[in-house]
Amino acid sequence: FGCHSFGCFFDEFPAQLPYATCADYPVFTPSILVVKFGDPTAASCSVCERCIDNIFNLESPVGLTSINGTTMFWTVERLTKWLTSPICYYNTDTDVQCCTILPITVYQPPDNVSVSFVDHTAPMFEGKQYTLQCTVEEVAPVKNLLVTFYRGQTALGQLQSKNNNPKPVTETFSLNITLSKEDNGVQYWCEAKLELGPYGPQLPPVETSQTITATVFCESDTTTPTQPLQLNCSALGNSGPSYTWTLPSGSPFTSSSSVLTINSATFADEGKYTCSVSNDVGTATVELNVEVRGAVPSFFS
Repeated sequence: FGCHSFGCFFDEFPAQLPYATCADYPVFTPSILVVKFGDPTAASCSVCERCIDNIFNLESPVGLTSINGTTMFWTVERLTKWLTSPICYYNTDTDVQCCTILPITVYQPPDNVSVSFVDHTAPMFEGKQYTLQCTVEEVAPVKNLLVTFYRGQTALGQLQSKNNNPKPVTETFSLNITLSKEDNGVQYWCEAKLELGPYGPQLPPVETSQTITATVFCESDTTTPTQPLQLNCSALGNSGPSYTWTLPSGSPFTSSSSVLTINSATFADEGKYTCSVSNDVGTATVELNVEVRGAVPSFFS
């Protein structure tokens, strides 16, 4: 930041530029502010040592200013503007404006942090690549956010945003991982930390997601024979009923028996089975959901 004879203008740090016509520049204390959205804040500005007869002021779109000699005071009860930079200045005898701009970072911790596997809720297989996704909601400024993915207590990787929007945004971070059989039952989660530098809070704001547990199968698990599976759909009636089973694949299977038997159930046999019982009076239907766990199939209606 700097200034010239027409007033202050924005550049990069430091907060002043060394013009020969400015013997010294106003000094803010503190020189940088990091404020949580909605919190109070304050700063003072020592305009200059020998400019009591000069025109000087502290300008800001928010807050109140007061003066004691050549020191200006700025206070805000609740800072609710995302972009605000008070300017402290004085005019020299030759009408050059010497000014300093107070850099302010307004931050907001995330409303929520969640983790998931992208487009995948079914069991996963070793040797395959999957994408972990960490969604951080309504955080500011997102460019100061550091997202870390974890496998148990082991950090897998860290990501940062390139978004310079100072206002709250929702952003999603993704990390590709390849699963092994050792990942079965392992919990994955992510952490979102606002790195606000030495002028920020001593303990940086941190939010963590829930954990998700990976269910990982070996490729051979899909074909390895397990125990037999028997589904019973017996019914009573005056005339002999007929049974029609609809398999998870959607294929119908007509049988005179109320019992459907699969000699060696595998993970491919998981899903919803529908049994329809018909006689001269009408038809009744029952649904059974089958889940294969390891080598033991189980079902529930």
